[in-house]
This record gives sequence, structure tokens and C-alpha cells, in this order.
Amino acid sequence: MLKLTIDGIKAGIMIAIGGSVFLACENRYIGAILFSVALLCICLKGYSLFTGKVGYLPENHSKEAVKILLCGLLGNIVSTILLGFAVSFANPALGEAAKVICEAKLSQEALQTFIRAFFCGVLMYMAVSTYREKNTLAGIFFCVPVFILSGFEHSIANMFYFGASGIINPDSVIYLAIVVAGNSVGGMAMPILNILGKGEPKNA
Repeated sequence: MLKLTIDGIKAGIMIAIGGSVFLACENRYIGAILFSVALLCICLKGYSLFTGKVGYLPENHSKEAVKILLCGLLGNIVSTILLGFAVSFANPALGEAAKVICEAKLSQEALQTFIRAFFCGVLMYMAVSTYREKNTLAGIFFCVPVFILSGFEHSIANMFYFGASGIINPDSVIYLAIVVAGNSVGGMAMPILNILGKGEPKNA
């Protein structure tokens, strides 16, 4: 379990770096593209990112698979929040930028947040699955900027932003729980549809 959690911590470190460069960029388009470095390194090194793994639960929901997912999530949570605090301390300007973003996120209605998280989950699954199945990085370089520029919600990245903003309270915890749920449903949507579609005629 320790190794699984450490793999999650490694992924969290990369998300913190991606989030930092996004906060540092005045041009949000450049920031969205550069954020891709996080998922790129995570996929190439095989680190455990919750949003990259949850989509595979419909295909493999064994106790071992669930344990891997949850240990990775624990590592993601601990590392992103703590590194958010650290980045804000080291560079207060990034903390202020994160605060503006997080205050806007908390103003959303719960259903709005869930829907935004759902679509992010879909894109994250597509990015990771295209890399695994087609051996290409194209999905990463397109899906990551698309979810950011569309205003979709990524639970692990948001944990970093909330850590950097210093806004840790019941409202932020509820918000993040909704994003985790939305990412999970979105991540599993395409695999579930793939499973349902296997029994249909190819010319249907």
C-alpha cells in the first residue's frame, strides 16, 4: 500500500508543477498547453493519477484495482494540497492567482460543478486510453488544454489550487467531493458505453 500511495504522491507532484505553470502564465492558452507536462510525465513514468485510472473500473473492479485507485487518490490528495501550500509560500503571487480561481469555483452551483467535472473525466480517460492503446501522445496534448480552456473541473488539479489559495474549509471539501464524483462518472462513461456496445451488430 505504501508503494501505491507513493505512486500517487509522484503524480500529485507533477500535477502541482502543471498547476504552477498554469498559474504563472498570463496567457491562459499557453498555460493550458504547458499544463500538459503533468499528464505527459505521469503517463510516461506510470505514476498513479486518480483521474487517469478511474475510467478503467468498469473493465476491472476487483478489490486489488479498487485498492490501487484509492491509494493513488490518497497520494494525490496529500501531495497536491501540501505542495499547494508550499508553492504559495515560495511564490505568493501564485497563491493570489489560485485564490481568484478558487473563489470563482466555489460560486458555482453543485450541478454546474458536477457537469464540468463529468466532461473533464471523459477527456482524461480519452487522453490516457489513447496513449495506452494507440501509443501516441496526441490525446494528452489536445485533451488537457481542451478541458482547461473549456472550464471543466479536474479534481486533483483543483486540490492543488485550493491548497495554494489557502481556502480549506467545509465548502471547499464539498466542492472537491463533487468534482471527484463528476470525474469518476465521466471517466467511466466511455468504457461503460464500450461494454454495452459490444453486444450490438457492427452495422447497427
